[in-house]
Amino acid sequence: MTTAAERSPRTYQVRTYGCQMNVHDSERISGLLEQAGYVRAAEAADDPDVVVFNTCAVRENADNRLYGNLGHLRPVKDRHPGMQIAVGGCLAQKDRGDIVRKAPWVDVVFGTHNIGSLPALLERARHNAAAEVEILESLDVFPSTLPTRRESTYAGWVSISVGCNNTCTFCIVPSLRGKEKDRRPGDILSEVRALVAEGVLEVTLLGQNVNSYGVAFGDAGEPDWKRGAGRSAFAELLRACGDIDGLERVRFTSPHPKDFTDDVIAAMAETPNVCPSLHMPLQSGSDDVLRAMRRSYRSEKYLGIIEKVRAAMPDAAITTDIIVGFPGETEADFQRTLDVVRAARFASAFTFQYSKRPGTPAATMDGQLPKQVVQERYERLIATVEEITWAENRKLVGETVEVLVAVGEGRKDERTGRLSGRALDGRLVHFDAGSYAGSIRPGDIVRTRVTYAAPHHLNADGEPLAHRRTRAGDAAEAGRSPRTPGVLLGLPTVGAPAAAPTPTTGCAAH
Repeated sequence: MTTAAERSPRTYQVRTYGCQMNVHDSERISGLLEQAGYVRAAEAADDPDVVVFNTCAVRENADNRLYGNLGHLRPVKDRHPGMQIAVGGCLAQKDRGDIVRKAPWVDVVFGTHNIGSLPALLERARHNAAAEVEILESLDVFPSTLPTRRESTYAGWVSISVGCNNTCTFCIVPSLRGKEKDRRPGDILSEVRALVAEGVLEVTLLGQNVNSYGVAFGDAGEPDWKRGAGRSAFAELLRACGDIDGLERVRFTSPHPKDFTDDVIAAMAETPNVCPSLHMPLQSGSDDVLRAMRRSYRSEKYLGIIEKVRAAMPDAAITTDIIVGFPGETEADFQRTLDVVRAARFASAFTFQYSKRPGTPAATMDGQLPKQVVQERYERLIATVEEITWAENRKLVGETVEVLVAVGEGRKDERTGRLSGRALDGRLVHFDAGSYAGSIRPGDIVRTRVTYAAPHHLNADGEPLAHRRTRAGDAAEAGRSPRTPGVLLGLPTVGAPAAAPTPTTGCAAH
């Protein structure tokens, strides 16, 4: 006889580590599982039927974090017959069968190239009562063809490419994500229109190196700019996004300075819904270190790009990534990094202490620095960055900003009574709802005036100047999450694809 538990839909949780690519991949994992009949477990549930770890191999101690979490789950699984644990993502692509050897209670291991196999692997592992490990060496299907359960009603990730053709000596991504493969523009624009049709106001175009997008395109039957666009393809994609009604904000990450061209700057400045923000990784301000990193630009070119961006968009907020303590970095090299930071006047910076990544050329280079040297330089870098970001933010006190209201951006909002969101330039703004309290929803737009600046955020504590209710806010109020069925590679559609069927119950920095 079938028990009530067997008749109930199986529940799942996805736990994500790493970059925006992993976050978007997790949205696809959720979409696949819900299409297969699984139901998302409550946030506080400690015993879902399936737990999926979507892992990162770039961050320091990624291995320890995964195996520590797997160890915590072992007794939970022992108490929960039928529970399954799956491990995917970059660390799974790297460690492969070692994961099951180190943690034999894991049921499924899948890689970055075969996310779509997860439901079948889970079912096969249940049927065979044995672990299933499937790692492909190249892309199975383009990830955006997979169903996706979006986490946000107002903002969505859209992949324009996967993989990377660069050979940075510190980075393991190319060996885990493969060579760059670009989507056709028609597919990308169809996905954007589908999101907008569900109320999404903002999209972020994702790629390991977005401004190398389209270089390999041939004719392939694409009309106008979509045919052989070559080096101008990304700029033209930005302009095409500007023609989509209802799309209010367009962002992208990450560009590589070596491929950054003037036509992209022009497209950013001339396309009204492209946000005045740019995240462009620096990594180091020392030309010697950049050479050792195999980063094919120098500090002068980097600062020249920033100068052109600010000439075209004076209010643009520019953010970056910086690595401290790369092998062979001298004190003079580090000082050059500080010099570039001061010259660039970044709005914020993601700063990292170099750590060895097995399998990368940098891991075996001479000149590995002592931890205490790296730590001391890191602290000086943080102090310099915060001095600059605070000064840049103080310039905005008294200015009016347009805020897209967000969920989870302000960890202290409940205590302070504020709401939070992002300004057009990407800065985090905490604001007082004033007389609009209770009527502002995530996804709505608020205009307000900045009253205080900190190094990492702005406050707006006066009465909002305006509140605009949006379709994204309506969706948030109704508890709806956008679900896209996937857009087929090479088969662009006209307008938005058909809505997804009702369920039976998303290191990018280079």
